[in-house]
Amino acid sequence: MIIWLASYPKSGNTWVRAFISAYYYSLKGEFDFSLLNKIKQYPDKEFFNKEFDSVEDVSKEWISSQKKIIQSKTIKFFKTHSCLADFKDRPFTTSETTLGGIYIVRDPRNIFTSIKNHFSMNDEEAFKMLTDENRGLISDEGIFSSYTFISSWSNHYISWIKNNKFRRLIIKYEDLINNTYETFRDIAVFSNTLLNITDGVNKEKLKSAIETTSFKKLKAHEIKDGLHNSVTNFK
Repeated sequence: MIIWLASYPKSGNTWVRAFISAYYYSLKGEFDFSLLNKIKQYPDKEFFNKEFDSVEDVSKEWISSQKKIIQSKTIKFFKTHSCLADFKDRPFTTSETTLGGIYIVRDPRNIFTSIKNHFSMNDEEAFKMLTDENRGLISDEGIFSSYTFISSWSNHYISWIKNNKFRRLIIKYEDLINNTYETFRDIAVFSNTLLNITDGVNKEKLKSAIETTSFKKLKAHEIKDGLHNSVTNFK
């Protein structure tokens, strides 16, 4: 089954992804950039066995590709920026393939500034992106299988907040900044519940995962190695 790490772009998803990869996929909670490969981004071309000629074609395969993912009978984390609302009457996911979700929400005023910098947009372009109900993102390679339907910020937020298809934890980006230990602890508690881990949170491992995924250290990794799964606007 799948546990989603979901957010609108530029909302802290990569930070949470780094923490979870350090906590669950390392021996002592020490982050290494290669651990991000343990939590892949979806949609992506590697989860489809053919190429597509349009967004409409690939959207028809989202559920079937997720069914193939869960055939391994293991629980996997996936990062996504997808809106949970239907795309042309086609759902992004269902309770048949999804065990739960961690949704990170950030003040849209701060996203506005971050989007401008990341996508090299002016004020008008950034505002249009945040309010465009038909907005999607696609990888730099321009391959349709990587298309992510994000819709507007408000639609994205509402789709995850009001979800009752599966269990989800709502995390505020601002709490990651101001109440770091408590917020990441809550993420670990929630994840342990979904993973059926009954030993409780390993406090030493938790502290290590938090320390090794600090902004300063992640920035150093970004400068050295670059970030995976970059996206551009889909026209």
